[in-house]
Amino acid sequence: MESLDELADEVAALERRVADAIFDTVRAQLRSDEGDGAKELERQLSKVRRSLQKAEHLLRRSEAD
Repeated sequence: MESLDELADEVAALERRVADAIFDTVRAQLRSDEGDGAKELERQLSKVRRSLQKAEHLLRRSEAD
């Protein structure tokens, strides 16, 4: 069975991938005149990123208990 710390590491890696996707979306938005779809995608990805950050924090806090 994986430890909570290992799961937290995996969540952190996923969060970094989402962060990269956000930056890619912003870059595409800057290059395009039709950035409305990219703005909405950026908002959604930002919510996902914040949720992953919270999940990582909770997993690490649980491991410390």
